[in-house]
Amino acid sequence: MSVAASESTGRRVALWRVRRRMTQQVFADRIGRSKSWVEKVERGARRLDRFSLIQQVAEVLRVDPAELLGVDRPAETDSAADGVQAVRAALACYDVFAAGLLGPAPDVGDVSRRVEHAWSTYRHGDHPRLLRMVPGLLDAARQLHAGRPEQSVVPLVQAYRVAALVLVKVDEPELAWLAADRALAVAGNDRLLAASAVVPLGQALRGLGQGRLAMAATIAAAGRVAASTGGAASGECRSVYGTLLLQAGLAAAGCGDHASAGELLQQAVEVARRVGDGQDYRQASFGPAAVECAQVTAAVALDDPADAVDRHTAIVRRDDWLRLPAEHRAAYLIDAARAHLDTGDLTAAGRWLVEADRVAPAEIRARPSARTVVAEIARSGPQAAGVARLATALGLTR
Repeated sequence: MSVAASESTGRRVALWRVRRRMTQQVFADRIGRSKSWVEKVERGARRLDRFSLIQQVAEVLRVDPAELLGVDRPAETDSAADGVQAVRAALACYDVFAAGLLGPAPDVGDVSRRVEHAWSTYRHGDHPRLLRMVPGLLDAARQLHAGRPEQSVVPLVQAYRVAALVLVKVDEPELAWLAADRALAVAGNDRLLAASAVVPLGQALRGLGQGRLAMAATIAAAGRVAASTGGAASGECRSVYGTLLLQAGLAAAGCGDHASAGELLQQAVEVARRVGDGQDYRQASFGPAAVECAQVTAAVALDDPADAVDRHTAIVRRDDWLRLPAEHRAAYLIDAARAHLDTGDLTAAGRWLVEADRVAPAEIRARPSARTVVAEIARSGPQAAGVARLATALGLTR
């Protein structure tokens, strides 16, 4: 299936607007445009010619941006969709909460090893595989908790956390919110454990377009971590605290709040300097490189692609960002590609997308938002070496 022309994209915008029961005026108000602008888009007289604009429209309409572009789903996405259904069924299953109903509680060490394997799979960016693992992991962790609650809080929270994070990756923020909320409920009075669960909760809220709620949740959790340390924070506490500030900053950027985003990310910079790179406390991979990458993502969200490109150029000249997990690096490179796309540098955008595909293929092939970037480059041309191959693999043609 070919990438749709602008007129087809406009018709899709009109279709989804009607499905969401919005008038043209209401839709225009929500995206900060005029009614006449919406009318021109919907009849094909005006192009949605920037990725950031397509993403904004899709967010208001609560659809995958690829839906507006008429992009077919690749096999990896079908596999991910099957995995999501299995995770949904697992989250809806309550039988395992009854101790002994499904037999004796599993071994604590075995469940902990399975949790660590799930995190390793996440760090490598193999989202379809992780989605297949999550249902069994959740069942085992919850059954362990039903039989041995005093020994199983951490593995169960970790299982819910990794489930929430991968659900965010495949654009299932509602399910991610549910998984993160359950992690919070299980964590109870363990402030640091609960705070670590707020990280995917904030990401889920951002995915739902609830940036202000994400800011409030992550800032409140960061405050609780700071209050609990009494000024004697360990590296683990600082990593969780800094990650929450980072997430709050990204949420602020998503809301267009330049001042709050800058302030929160600067606070994260100061915390990261004390933590250093190469750490993985609470699976956060928090450090200076992580914050620098987040600043690029924030600049893209704040519609300042030139700043994002400048920051990216500085980041890739150093080796410290290569210590980040493959999942993190590939996700970051997609944001860098978006920045180059919005500045009109299609060659650089394509080059970084191809590199992201090399680092962690599922970050490109199983994530709808990443496929949308590929679609934009594929229809805009000329293409960088490797983009044509990637577009073909994703079912895109010009």
